[in-house]
Amino acid sequence: MKRYLKLVNFEIGRFMKIYLVLIGITILSQLIGVIVMAKNYVANANEVIFVDSLPLEQFIEQYGEMGMMDVVGSIWFIGPIALCAAAFIFYIFFIWYRDWVGKNTFIYRLLMLPTSRLNILLSKATAIFIMVFGLVSVQLILLPIESMLLKWNVPFDFRIDMTVSEIINNNSYLFILIPDSFIQFIINYGIGFMVVFILFTAILFERSFRWKGALLGIIYCAIASIIFLAPLIYEIGFEASFFYTEEIFVIEIILGILVTAMSIWLSKLLLNKKVTV
Repeated sequence: MKRYLKLVNFEIGRFMKIYLVLIGITILSQLIGVIVMAKNYVANANEVIFVDSLPLEQFIEQYGEMGMMDVVGSIWFIGPIALCAAAFIFYIFFIWYRDWVGKNTFIYRLLMLPTSRLNILLSKATAIFIMVFGLVSVQLILLPIESMLLKWNVPFDFRIDMTVSEIINNNSYLFILIPDSFIQFIINYGIGFMVVFILFTAILFERSFRWKGALLGIIYCAIASIIFLAPLIYEIGFEASFFYTEEIFVIEIILGILVTAMSIWLSKLLLNKKVTV
């Protein structure tokens, strides 16, 4: 366990500079976005009401009130989230391939460590999920701050106040990242956890067999996806509902655990028997 934790800390440390940059971009972009959008809205309101002599009620009816839903739907807000998502998708591959880069490949030292090679796999996955949860935590902290900034910059008569929970539940992106129930949390991040291990297995297939391995990796991703989505594919194919919603939910949980376990087992097998430097 001690060696595993050291590996997790090591993997996080290797990505820390980029990770802090992503956090910084997210904070700056969203906070600046709230201020810029609020000031533009107020400036437009002042011009229309005081210059064009449009009554307040008519302005509200024509332009609407400003709220956090306007902010979370803007590029200022969605942009850094999309950037972070793209960075982590890239990092799923980079976390492995960088170990093979250079004359003295670092993977050789990793594989020679006096610890189970499974710990290498698990530490990389754990590092990714810790950093994902870290970014989600930052977003949770930012939302009330952004709401407060909006209140400071937009007069009461011109804005719609929402709680953090209402903001999350009314935005599909945030609802995926921050579900409103523990069960939904397990579903969302369980699927993410499964996908990471599927991709890890595909990468290790490629590292084990090179070009043939790349094809095997693609085939494995397809097979794993079909297994996990089998109940839905079955129902769509037959255009009929054979299962209750609760039954599909339980079946998907079982299949998700099965695919994840299968991916971990195959990855361990490849690391122990096939991966070469």
